[in-house]
Amino acid sequence: MAVLKLTDQPPLVQAIFSGDPEEIRMLIHKTEDVNALDSEKRTPLHVAAFLGDAEIIEILILSGARVNAKDNMWLTPLHRAVASRSEEAVQVLIKHSADVNARDKNWQTPLHVAAANKAVKCAEVIIPLLSSVNVSDRGGRTALHHAALNGHVEMVNLLLAKGANINAFDKKDRRALHWAAYMGHLDVVALLINHGAEVTCKDKKGYTPLHAAASNGQINVVKHLLNLGVEIDEINVYGNTALHLACYNGQDAVVNELTDYGANVNQPNNSGFTPLHFAAASTHGALCLELLVNNGADVNIQSKDGKSPLHMTAVHGRFTRSQTLIQNGGEIDCVDKDGNTPLHVAARYGHELLINTLITSGADTAK
Repeated sequence: MAVLKLTDQPPLVQAIFSGDPEEIRMLIHKTEDVNALDSEKRTPLHVAAFLGDAEIIEILILSGARVNAKDNMWLTPLHRAVASRSEEAVQVLIKHSADVNARDKNWQTPLHVAAANKAVKCAEVIIPLLSSVNVSDRGGRTALHHAALNGHVEMVNLLLAKGANINAFDKKDRRALHWAAYMGHLDVVALLINHGAEVTCKDKKGYTPLHAAASNGQINVVKHLLNLGVEIDEINVYGNTALHLACYNGQDAVVNELTDYGANVNQPNNSGFTPLHFAAASTHGALCLELLVNNGADVNIQSKDGKSPLHMTAVHGRFTRSQTLIQNGGEIDCVDKDGNTPLHVAARYGHELLINTLITSGADTAK
């Protein structure tokens, strides 16, 4: 929290960091300003709350410290105390009328902060004072979203027990389940589903929890969702399946799992690209490409603009992958809608190794 070196801080702040109540009392008695602001508009009370020091918080408040002072980020001492996970500090602040509904610049309340920071005891103190645990922050996320995103099982349990809306969605229509799946928090995923979370829920772009987990390589969550019988070839608004996203992001373990489970390796998206097109193009897709080819992917399938997977390797200079495709029957002189062969494309992008491979493999240089 301290931006300045401690020795450059005012004596009162130094004493708070030292945890010395007598020194603090003496400084306040010497008319040290109990509400002095630093460059971030933080008060000494923010410092004591950040440290979770209940005794010093009490001294400062009784000496006139403003309980609900807001810093540059609009964080109050209560936000700070919750982040420190000090139940005692939170209780002292609330006893002195700290605002449990105070919002920071991201519209986050102390409960949001508690949920993100595993501060279960602090949440237990705050929740009875709230009219609702489903308040949204600026991104539309509730405390449950934050708890799920951070993998806090105990916090998720508490919030659900206190009436959290399990299917609340943020501004992108993502549920807590999307975030738990994306982050790979299997225990939270299982807990949410057991409590009735909609396993087929979609966000604004049509992403399901399976899409989320697959795109980020969360193999255990992918396995769990597949075992529950979710639709493996469900598409998002772009027509992409979980397999497309796993290939795009080079998540080979997930690709292996999805193909073993029977995912359609030749499913075209809205542009006609199959998972193999994505594996041919993506930075880390080499192993994904081999897995798809070994699982019967059509190496000559063309997108709506006539691009084959070999064209995609030519665009992105994926030398080894071009060889794999050619060895597995990739048509070397296949033309796209504009009449370009992979050799034309490789030449345009200046991929010399690829140009040599295509020529030595028999590409027609006269085309």
